[in-house]
Amino acid sequence: MDEIQMADLPRGAALPGQVKIVEVGPRDGLQAEKDEVPTDIKIELVNRLSGSGLSNIEAASFVSPKWVPQMADGARVMTAIERRPGVTYSALVPNQRGLESALESKVDEAVIFGAASEAFSQRNINCSIAEASDRFSLVARAAKDAGIRLRGSISCCFGCPYQGAVSQDSVLDAVRRFADLGCDEIDLADTIGVGTAMQVASVVEEAARVFPMERLSGHFHDTYGQALANIFAAMQVGMNIFHSSVAGLGGCPYAKGATGNVATEDVLYLLNGLGIETGIDIHTIVAAGDFISRALGKPNGSRVGRALLAKAT
Repeated sequence: MDEIQMADLPRGAALPGQVKIVEVGPRDGLQAEKDEVPTDIKIELVNRLSGSGLSNIEAASFVSPKWVPQMADGARVMTAIERRPGVTYSALVPNQRGLESALESKVDEAVIFGAASEAFSQRNINCSIAEASDRFSLVARAAKDAGIRLRGSISCCFGCPYQGAVSQDSVLDAVRRFADLGCDEIDLADTIGVGTAMQVASVVEEAARVFPMERLSGHFHDTYGQALANIFAAMQVGMNIFHSSVAGLGGCPYAKGATGNVATEDVLYLLNGLGIETGIDIHTIVAAGDFISRALGKPNGSRVGRALLAKAT
């Protein structure tokens, strides 16, 4: 592929030399699938992704099967995957019971989730932002006592499907709440993909005033085609951790029309072109994206994946 040299970038563009990618396809991506995805397919997907050089894979969820039936086999997935040294395997946990199941399954990182929007919090987890923080305090303490990493994910940092605009003050309040819970990393999520580059840069810079920039991550859905631009803007102000989903899998059951996260293949192509190190082999990711797209019987959502697969035939 053609590479863009760092010297070709506009003057003043401050980009990181290395970026960490958190692969969320096996959890955030597959949970949106209407038809049941067989457990062995989920396990195979995680194993394929593990061999790519990824250092963090969100592999499962321990929410109630009543709410997310697709993730009912989280324990089976976590116990059956091939663990690779140096890879952190994460799982979403909503409460104490979910954390206990996750710990039994030897999860490396527990992910708790809230929102910067009161309306979304009520629709998503049936409680206010303040109530959610109280609920997660026990989970956070137990995760720390167990010696595993704790990550907090904040939905709707750039817009909400129910209330519209979300203020920066609301985002900062959510960041502070998760910081107080002892989170090792905090995700700023564009759940419905409405954010734009200048907005993203501004929110990220403000969030870094209350939580270390090197422990903030960007989680961008690509509903309006802005995810790559938003990643670039976030990198320019210092962010170097981003979430992505192989083959662009996913969506959001609480956000009408929301697409999946930006495709991992597309993010890697961008970063490779910028000379930014990830430690991830793009061809292994492309093969994993092809595998899961065929298994689901649906089109590959990655433009880069489709292009490289076509080139190889």
